[in-house]
Amino acid sequence: MELYDSEEQQVEAIKDWWKENGKAVVLGVVVGLGGLFGWRYYQDSVTSAQEAASEQYTKAVEAIAAKGTDASGDVQAFIDGSKDTEYSVLASLQLAKVQVEAGELEKALEQLQWAQSKTKDAAITPLVTYRIARLMAETGNVDGARAELAKITDDAWAGRVAELRGDIAIRDGDRDAAYTAYTEAQQAQDASQGLQIKLDDLAK
Repeated sequence: MELYDSEEQQVEAIKDWWKENGKAVVLGVVVGLGGLFGWRYYQDSVTSAQEAASEQYTKAVEAIAAKGTDASGDVQAFIDGSKDTEYSVLASLQLAKVQVEAGELEKALEQLQWAQSKTKDAAITPLVTYRIARLMAETGNVDGARAELAKITDDAWAGRVAELRGDIAIRDGDRDAAYTAYTEAQQAQDASQGLQIKLDDLAK
């Protein structure tokens, strides 16, 4: 660093430095403030969009509760218009549920497969995959159901996965495989209360 003999020399040095660097400093400040306000605007926009999506999702769920599959058109319009949010995935799950209840299994399967491809939520993925496996088993696609179950590696789902494997084995007439699967399911933390009944039925 240079040493200055007097305050006048320091002032002159500052003036010279400002002439050379002043524009860059001002530009940096402007860019910095612009970035700050731009980021805040972006954050506000994201928050507003999320609030709007939440409100629309609530309306979609209320429509499903009130009209069932008759609300499919409106709910699908919401899903199509909110594809970049998890709300669209949740709405798709709700729509698939009422479609199953109405016996529209193929439509429900399409909804679930779409939700599976779109969700980024690690907690939702195994739920969707499990429901796809159940529907596939219900429609006779046991190989597809087994393939879907193999995708679920979360220990929290071990019992339900093993139990469904047992149900599929029953459909195939393989009682030994079903007994093994039910026994495995019974040892899991998410074991259902109905497992013992299934095991007792196999023992008869």
